[in-house]
Amino acid sequence: MESEYKNNSKECKINRLKNFPISFLAICLGLIGFTLAWARAEHVLKLPISISSYLLYFTLALIIIVLLVYTLKIIKYPNEVKKEFNHPIKLNFYPIIAKLFLITSLVYLTIDMSVSKYLWWAGVIVQFIFTIIIMSAWIRHDKFEIHHINPSWFIPVVGCIIIPIAGVQHFSPELSWFFFSIGIFWWFILTTLVFNRIIFHTPIPDKLIPTLFILFAPPAIGFIALTKLLDGLTPFGNLLYYFGVFLFILIMFQAKMFLRLKFNLPWWAYSFPLDALALATFLMYEESGSVFFKGASWAIFIFLNLVILLLLAKTFVAVKNRELCVEEEE
Repeated sequence: MESEYKNNSKECKINRLKNFPISFLAICLGLIGFTLAWARAEHVLKLPISISSYLLYFTLALIIIVLLVYTLKIIKYPNEVKKEFNHPIKLNFYPIIAKLFLITSLVYLTIDMSVSKYLWWAGVIVQFIFTIIIMSAWIRHDKFEIHHINPSWFIPVVGCIIIPIAGVQHFSPELSWFFFSIGIFWWFILTTLVFNRIIFHTPIPDKLIPTLFILFAPPAIGFIALTKLLDGLTPFGNLLYYFGVFLFILIMFQAKMFLRLKFNLPWWAYSFPLDALALATFLMYEESGSVFFKGASWAIFIFLNLVILLLLAKTFVAVKNRELCVEEEE
């Protein structure tokens, strides 16, 4: 009897690893973006406390743990990983690896420039590889349908828009312009496709509704990148920022739809877009010096902290109750 219990327990642990999803990287992305938001808030808003360094250590540890666990899954369950990589939605989460390098390089800009540069180059290389692989899959596919597209499809191209933010300090601006052009034009294309699906086709499933927050991440990041590339505010940059703000307000008006959702890992889609909007608003305040944007910076930063605390609490409860890493319905 005891031996049977041990075998069942072992099988349960194996299944947890087998069902460990690539979307766990979204937690890491949300937290590294949160770390950067705190680092910038400490400087821009002159916060009386400094916790960004502690957040950085915690997040780096989490990133290492998640990557090690997923590497173990690759070794023990290569077929499961292959299924995820060939999945029309889960495929889009793999480029988060590049974003982790790129955002961490931004955190290290004020800590160690050489470390920042190495992280940036790693992010650029990984981002380029995934961009080519995923766009090739889009072109030569036999599996994508209109109901597969949702805002998570922005993930592979958003990394291209992030590259110039640190890139202007690490290499020729031409490389940054190259990636910015890829990201911004694919954002236009994917935005059209996503809204076509939302308006004219079946609604996005409840589980993926949190990905609607991703809609305002590309314009917010695009504003930051363009401001860095051109060393100041520009009319097109302002268009990107205000369009991102409008999408954020539009989504906030759908609050009732979000409040009825049961917690799952896609809830972490709330985090990084809010990180991006907070960082964009900090930059708008720095560049304009407007009191209005100072107030807006405080408002979005407080809201971001509340959302991250909620996500951490919900995730902790879900882990404790063994509700994550279970077999999913297709």
